[in-house]
Amino acid sequence: MSDELEGTVNKVGGRAQSAAGDFLGDAKTSVDGRIREAAGKLQENYGSAAETVRGFTEELTERIHETPLLAVLAAAGIGYLLGRVTARD
Repeated sequence: MSDELEGTVNKVGGRAQSAAGDFLGDAKTSVDGRIREAAGKLQENYGSAAETVRGFTEELTERIHETPLLAVLAAAGIGYLLGRVTARD
């Protein structure tokens, strides 16, 4: 199961657990549910970000395969600029 989907399941489950704790007057269950909901939201966001990075990586790989010379020149230019910026005079 993907992190995004698993995070959504945990978020919804935590919300339900928290509501049950509130209804039953069980503070521990309510707090545990809120923690599970927050952890689920974080996991969901992580999954979404990871998917975005995967898409970017695939797109970049495709571009490099289409124009390898341009990719090498761009990498060299970036390396040169990073060297100039981080150089200690």
